[in-house]
Amino acid sequence: MSIDIKYKPELPQTKQPIIIIGAGGIVADAHLPAYKIAGFEVHGIVNRTKERAQKLADAFGISNVYDSVAEAVKLAPENAVYDLTIMPEQYIETLKQLPDGSTVLIQKPMGDDFKQANEILELCRTKNLKAAINFQLRFAPFVSAAKYLIDKGLIGELYDMEVRVTIKTPWEIFPHVIIHPRLEIQYHSIHYVDLIRSFLGNPQSVLAKTLKHPAKNLSSSRSTILFDYGDTMHAVINTNHDHDFGPTHQESYIKWEGTKGAIVAKIGLLMDYPNGVPDVFEYCILEENKLPEWQTVKLDGSWFPEAFIGTMANLMRYNEGSTDVLHTSVEDVIQTMAVVESAYKSSDIGGVTPHPLNGSSIL
Repeated sequence: MSIDIKYKPELPQTKQPIIIIGAGGIVADAHLPAYKIAGFEVHGIVNRTKERAQKLADAFGISNVYDSVAEAVKLAPENAVYDLTIMPEQYIETLKQLPDGSTVLIQKPMGDDFKQANEILELCRTKNLKAAINFQLRFAPFVSAAKYLIDKGLIGELYDMEVRVTIKTPWEIFPHVIIHPRLEIQYHSIHYVDLIRSFLGNPQSVLAKTLKHPAKNLSSSRSTILFDYGDTMHAVINTNHDHDFGPTHQESYIKWEGTKGAIVAKIGLLMDYPNGVPDVFEYCILEENKLPEWQTVKLDGSWFPEAFIGTMANLMRYNEGSTDVLHTSVEDVIQTMAVVESAYKSSDIGGVTPHPLNGSSIL
């Protein structure tokens, strides 16, 4: 069964100039290329090291490079959207400098821990900000395509969702992240936690274990997170960033199974990162009296940079009033942060210890 899948994001109807705060690698690799593809206007950029901002301005034709956030705000055009691409410990101080009622896209995660996430939420409420967190995986082409099929009921009742990542991740290219005491879930698997929530809602509970590698100086690099959604829904994240044994058995995919069909999306970006390999999107819809047959669909774009169009476009559309749903609002994403916190608590507490029964082993 071949289906015309609609997966590209709706773009805003109005021009809303973007001011980018921060000039790190994610801006060069994802934000600016995405905005160029979408035709969004980037009005200006500011960074603590001005030379980095100037370099990106020269490369992408940005007219204004500011000396400070205060100057960027003072000279901001009407209807500006602020794009925060800085580290979480700088969010509060920067958000305080934005005018009340501003529209702002904040890089993920929503703070370094749940306490900080709640402080960010309260500040956004106090300042009446239209604020979203940049959980752009929700808008990756292969995710939007899967959502289209599922929302149309084409794979029936969803009963299984799995994210599996077995790769070699070059953490060393993220010097500000590699040192984090909550590395794997807080800065990687958080994407998948948010993704699962976007499909299944908030879980009843979470079981998790996040682990170190014995020969690497990292706080964590492998995790398993199991979500409790009752007796039929199986939802699990399995990540292993330590598979340093070549590409043969590396894998990176999201799988959805339903009563009438299934979907598998290969996340090509994570393989041989940062070079990546092509994504692969496949689906199988059961037809009566026919053997299961998988269809492969070539989708335009990938997680980087195209998914970054989706988060910004949704925020702009919400700002102009052409949609009343802000998918990654701070009000929604605080729930993602709560699940992440629960995962760490579960990992710390551990599982149930087997005890002998009547003097003999229960095993």
